[in-house]
Amino acid sequence: MAGHFPFSGRGGRASTNAFFEAEGFNADLQEKYYQWWYNQAKEMVENDSELKVTKGHEFKEYPFGQHAHHNFHLNDKAWAVALADLGDFLKGVVFPRQSEEAMHKLEEEHNKVVEGLRKEAEENPREAAPDIGFFRHT
Repeated sequence: MAGHFPFSGRGGRASTNAFFEAEGFNADLQEKYYQWWYNQAKEMVENDSELKVTKGHEFKEYPFGQHAHHNFHLNDKAWAVALADLGDFLKGVVFPRQSEEAMHKLEEEHNKVVEGLRKEAEENPREAAPDIGFFRHT
């Protein structure tokens, strides 16, 4: 199955955070990236009759997941954690229901989104994080 996304592996929030740091995405760009995934997930759920009934209610509020509306990590990790939650749902529930063709199309769209956000990041770079350990709780 296609799909080389920051949450595709086993790294969870560490992988999504590393992706944001490597790309230089500030909090606003992280949210834009997350929102794109949220919209993709919501659309895929709404277009699947079973998922619409069983999981559609989870998309009535933004953002998605158990860590929604909680920023209990230092250094702006809220969107990395939220993306890890959404990514787990996507890779475990939604992606297996998608065709190979749909996944390739999604990957192409994803690459375009990332490229656009990279350009925005060049104009509005992320501030360097202070020397505090990853995912330290407040």
